[in-house]
Amino acid sequence: MFHIGDKIVHPMHGAGVVENIVQKELDNEVQSFYVLNMPLAGMVIMVPIKSCKGIGVRKVIDSKQADELMHQLEDIDVDMNQNWNRRYRENMSLIKSGNPVDVARVVKGLMMRERDKGLSTGERKMLHSAKQILISELIMAKSSNYDEVEQKINKALA
Repeated sequence: MFHIGDKIVHPMHGAGVVENIVQKELDNEVQSFYVLNMPLAGMVIMVPIKSCKGIGVRKVIDSKQADELMHQLEDIDVDMNQNWNRRYRENMSLIKSGNPVDVARVVKGLMMRERDKGLSTGERKMLHSAKQILISELIMAKSSNYDEVEQKINKALA
């Protein structure tokens, strides 16, 4: 269980801070929700506490893990399927895993593909989302700013 003030990551929305824990009645059942402030996305989301484990909500990596991830970026292996449908499903699965290395793998693969062959609108959106998820966690882990983290990622994955 997380507490107010904890920095956590939602696999599909990125990193945020638990702002509150509230009770809401849904379908005649009272449920508890984390209210997450997602500063990078500029939004607030509510996540059912009982669903967090299944969704893959977890604590933000620490500063040391963030440094290790940044050093690993250049060496991450990327094997993108040539079939658009399969590639999209595989990338979506990697993003949903919530593993920051997997999200970085998607970002790197799509950046390489964009440079070499271009991306469809769907993959361009996926690249943007995956990059935002990765950046949001690194910002929270390192107490850094957006531009600095984005430049480091772009340089490492170029």
